[in-house]
Formats: sequence, structure tokens, C-alpha cells
Amino acid sequence: MEKESKEIISIVLLIFLPIILFFASFLLGRYPISPIDVINTILCPIFPQLEVSPTITTIVFEIRLPRIIAAIVVGAALSMAGAAFQSIFKNPLVSPDLLGVSNGAGFGAALAILISGAGVVTQVFAFIFGIISVSITYLISRAYKAGGILVLVLSGVAISAFFNALISAIKFIADPDDKLPEIVYWLMGSLASVTMDKLIMILIPIIIGSVILLTLRWHMNLLAMGDEEAQSLGLNPNRVRLLIIAGCTLLTSAAVSISGIIGWIGLVIPHMTRMIVGPDNRILIPASLSLGASFLLLIDNISRAVISIEIPIGILTAIIGVPIFLYLLKRGYSEWA
Repeated sequence: MEKESKEIISIVLLIFLPIILFFASFLLGRYPISPIDVINTILCPIFPQLEVSPTITTIVFEIRLPRIIAAIVVGAALSMAGAAFQSIFKNPLVSPDLLGVSNGAGFGAALAILISGAGVVTQVFAFIFGIISVSITYLISRAYKAGGILVLVLSGVAISAFFNALISAIKFIADPDDKLPEIVYWLMGSLASVTMDKLIMILIPIIIGSVILLTLRWHMNLLAMGDEEAQSLGLNPNRVRLLIIAGCTLLTSAAVSISGIIGWIGLVIPHMTRMIVGPDNRILIPASLSLGASFLLLIDNISRAVISIEIPIGILTAIIGVPIFLYLLKRGYSEWA
């Protein structure tokens, strides 16, 4: 009975935590807004008779709403991808950038900034090169037919290092007074420049990637048992694994293209979620979605509300994520041993 009560509390928490943080995030920032003003502003398009200040309307709909949605989407995407990768590779140290997607996207963004500096071009280049890097990793692994998952992982490490070197080369030749600071700031991760137009651009890949992972989460349990067991139950492990990798790549590339490189979300959140709901991917994947969205939204609120100068969100996720990860590792290591 106690176990069932704990599960119910956990599920209720995972459902309502993002909703609570969503509304609370409108209240935080350099310009204070009361809860009544937020509610009236949100309801104003439905009830035009409500009186709302134009300044508050601009802050809510044009500044804070896109950023809040972006934090939810990016956090959910990275945590889902991390949970899926940890499951299919059966390794607790796996994160969404295992196959080189983050460094590939980082190179694409750095190249776009060096060439044009336009925000839309940077987003498109980051997304495309994130997919290219994973495609190269997969094609290399296929060239070694006897290697299997190990060669795939090692290929990802090599391609990630290669694109990291290309990023360093671009930083070396970039103008130190103009382009270089912009490249460095993008690589640190931030949601400060997010707009609704940028969010709309990543909507399709985010939806496709999420549908793939949520649909195949039952199959992830079978893959965790081993390829032979999965085949005996009528599953094609290589095909399913490729589909999951494709879904994770879409999610991670889209997330990185709009936020920059944000580490530790895809590594820490799946561990935290696993300790709350258990290892069953049927529950773990949607729970990771909820907790990842809540965690990054909380971190973003801290980054823009604690001090007057906004802290890049990638720095905060590392500072906060490392001690959390070490604590979770101590608590949950026996589950992976």
C-alpha cells in the first residue's frame, strides 16, 4: 500500500510540477509582474474586456512566453534522448551527445556565425550539422560489420572530437572583437535570444522525435534484455535501435540549434527519474520528459533572476548538475552494477 501511495505521489508530482513552474516563471525577471496581471494578460485574447498594460503584454507574450516554452521543450528533448540512449546502450554514463550531435551542431553554429551571424542561419546550420555528424558516425560504424554497438560508440567519440577540433579552428580564425565572443557565448548555451519564430522552426523535428521515442519505449525494454532475447520475441534490434537513434538525433539537434550546447540535462535527469519511477521505459521516458522540462525551466529562472547579469544556462547546468549527479550515483549505483 505504501509503495502504491509513493507511486501515485510521484506521478502527480511529475504531472503538476511543470505546470506550476510554467506559471511561476512569468513572475520572475527584472520587471516584476503580479500573478493577477499574468492571468489577465493570458486571458486577454479570450476576454478583450480585461484591462492589461501594453508593457506587461509585451513582456509576457514576446519575451517570457517564448523563453519559457523553449526551456520546457529543450529540457524535455534532452532528457528523453538521454534516457533512451542510456537504455539502448545499457550504460549510465551515456548522454544525448554520445554520437557527436552536440559538437556537430556547435560547429554548424560557429560556421554560420563566422559567415553571416544571422540568427536563423545559425539555427539552421546547427540543426543540419548535428544530423550530419550522427549520420557520419553511423555510416562509419556500418563499415565495421563485426563491431556492433562498441564501434558505434567509439565512432561517435571520434566524430565528436573531430567536430570539436573544427570548432577550435573556427574560434582561432574568428575576429576576436566581433565573431569570437558571439561564438563562445552560443557554445555556453542560452535561451535569451529565443523567439516564437525560432520555436516554430524546431516544432516538426521535436514532434517527430518525441513520437518515435514515446512509440518505441516498449521496445526499449526488450533491447535492454539483449539482442538475442529481443530477436526471439520477434523484434529487429538493429532496425529499432536505428529508429531510436534517429529520434534522439532529431530531438537533440533541434534543442541544441535553439539553445546552444547545454550539458548534464540528458545525463542527470534520466538518473533522477529512474530513482523516482523505476527503470521501466514505458514510464521512464514520459517521466523524463516532465522532469527534464521542469529542471531546465527552474535553471533558466535562476539564470535570469538571481543576479542582474544573466548567467549562460550551460554554466549553471554544469555547476548544479555535477553535485546532483554525484549524489544520484552514490544512491543508485547498485541498480546499474
